[in-house]
Amino acid sequence: MKSVNIYYLYNSGFYLETEGNIFIFDYFYDKPYGHARALNTGVIPEEVIKSNKKIYVFVSHNHSDHFNPLIFDWANMNPKIRYILSSDVKVNGIFNKYYTLNINETRRFDDLYVKAYGSTDEGISFLINVNGITIFHAGDLNWWHWKEDSDDDNLRAEEWFKREILNLKSERIDIAFFPVDPRQEEYYYIGGEYFINNIKPKFFIPMHFGNTSGITHKFSIHMQNCGTKIIEIDKRGCNIKIEF
Repeated sequence: MKSVNIYYLYNSGFYLETEGNIFIFDYFYDKPYGHARALNTGVIPEEVIKSNKKIYVFVSHNHSDHFNPLIFDWANMNPKIRYILSSDVKVNGIFNKYYTLNINETRRFDDLYVKAYGSTDEGISFLINVNGITIFHAGDLNWWHWKEDSDDDNLRAEEWFKREILNLKSERIDIAFFPVDPRQEEYYYIGGEYFINNIKPKFFIPMHFGNTSGITHKFSIHMQNCGTKIIEIDKRGCNIKIEF
């Protein structure tokens, strides 16, 4: 049996741990939910950075709600950390282990395979395969439909999103992190619904909802008959355990 241990950190930030690896995605908010610095308060504590496991830090793009340069300070505590970054992320300083990716580029790191897919905003999305488990982190890939935009703009956004999903159709995805954004109001679900109906991941973990965690329950109810397990998140630091 394979198991994955996940913590929701904030917005699109997640900690994911497998038997031999730790993955940290789009970490930017470094103030804990409470007094202690711990995974269950939504931050990365020092003991995680000093883990003997292989640590990979992913940044999908340079927006301030996905990227904080403080992540590079972790290399001072653990020089073996590897950073896997969208090519729009600027690195100040010299680190032994950072790599940038453009759309459609791939990298291999020991037992890890990473491919960059597209976004419908800045940067990239990540497809990761490790030990037979396939993980997808969408970054800002979503069907962005805004009521204040023109019909033509929203049509272009829809077409762009559907092209990106078509590129993913051949992938078998076990765990998907994907935006379910309440700022889109009644259109909050359309990207996630289309993604699930076309890609059919085993597990779908909503993200990019800020403090509005209740949207994850609303989305779960909306998609209750879809065949994908929708994970509900009730707070920052929420722990999610998945077994295969």
